[in-house]
Amino acid sequence: MRTDCPSPRLDGAEAVADAILYEGYLLYPYRRSSPKNRVRWQFGVLVPPAWAAAHGLVDSGVAGSAESPWQQTACLVEAPDAASVRIRLRFLHLQRKVAERRTADGGYRPVDRIEVGGRTELSFDEAVPREFDLEASVSDLRQGRRLDVRVPGGEDVEPLVDGRGEPVGRVVRRRWPLSASVTASAVPCETPFRLLRLEIRVENTDRTTAPDSPRDEALRCCLLAAHTLAAVSRGRFLSLLDPPEWAAHAARECRNVHTFPVLAGEPGTADVLLSSPIILYDHPRIAPESPGDLHDATEIDEILSLRTLTLSDAEKREARATDPRAAAILDRVDTMPPEVLERLHGAIRSLEPVRRGGDAGTAREGTADTDAEGEPDTGTVLVGGTVLARGSRVRLRPRRRGTDAHDMFLEGRTGRVEQVLLDVDGTRFLAVTVDDDPGAELHRWYGRLRHFRPDEVEPLPGEVAAP
Repeated sequence: MRTDCPSPRLDGAEAVADAILYEGYLLYPYRRSSPKNRVRWQFGVLVPPAWAAAHGLVDSGVAGSAESPWQQTACLVEAPDAASVRIRLRFLHLQRKVAERRTADGGYRPVDRIEVGGRTELSFDEAVPREFDLEASVSDLRQGRRLDVRVPGGEDVEPLVDGRGEPVGRVVRRRWPLSASVTASAVPCETPFRLLRLEIRVENTDRTTAPDSPRDEALRCCLLAAHTLAAVSRGRFLSLLDPPEWAAHAARECRNVHTFPVLAGEPGTADVLLSSPIILYDHPRIAPESPGDLHDATEIDEILSLRTLTLSDAEKREARATDPRAAAILDRVDTMPPEVLERLHGAIRSLEPVRRGGDAGTAREGTADTDAEGEPDTGTVLVGGTVLARGSRVRLRPRRRGTDAHDMFLEGRTGRVEQVLLDVDGTRFLAVTVDDDPGAELHRWYGRLRHFRPDEVEPLPGEVAAP
């Protein structure tokens, strides 16, 4: 079923979800002419199935495929049959904005831009946010539930008049119909305690897009930046990044395709889940110092704000004409009080004493098989009874938490130690190049190395054992 009733638990997680929704929507310098804004919609794009088949995207469960006709979330939930689960599908619906000039015969013709009364409008694609809810009991989900999503097309026309009130053009915003489905089911897991695997599959069910359509046309019937939120009453979700030992096997059996489910909401809670097309950690949040969205959550607010202030008047005019969201960013940055900008310079989230000495690394990380003793200039570290130094060969075992999220893709790969480094708090790190990285030599030359703690590597056979 579809419901428009508010859900406080889901609404509380939507600040982060909105950042996902508009990630890459429009990038600095926020102008249509910028090359980075000419190829858009890079995350969570669910394409029409016939178009996907024609472009070899049907079997898009393969990692690295950016577009697919479907996405799947699998997560773990502890809840009784009477508990309620609410699933919210969120995405952007493409809206084509076309500037049109009035002709001598009273008609209109599309133009690249139109200027009237000091206002400039550019033809450009916008997007409208959409969301749909599916709510069911755990008992019902064990039988499976489906929500059919239908979004009608539409057209909005904004007249443009000159200083005398005479019509000189118009801005036409046009949307095409969308269709999709959300299927949800709950399956018991083979665990010592009651546990269910909740699976959510979102599919684009459009049948109107021709298979040979160019991508620009196919996007009209796509779900853009598609992601889901889920909330459970009288229950909790388990972290897939750090599951309890008794649920570790069940977590490994969860197959997520084009989504990364994490716990959402405040730290310490577990009744809300966010499944994103972008890799996140559990309990992601927007920095409280951030005054608003810049459509680039991987960038630093201070840098983008300062760079936006350097735009020329002509560049700002083009950005304002490109999209209303670009105009809102310029207005916010141009009027930002100095104390707000100062808060963007940095923040200390926690304080702890700096520990120095031979056991600083092991005491901080709590690893039993890693010995970080030695002087800072020795360039060695003892791991599992083996001395590692520059040139040592290791197998990478990145942790699931507290490290770069992209390092998880290096699990099991082998590499070469380039440096053994000592952090200011006494923690040792290994700077590594990956063996099958075609750019390894170049990375080694200019020092762009990957860093791992000693407990994130395994010495390969043949390395020197400690005496």
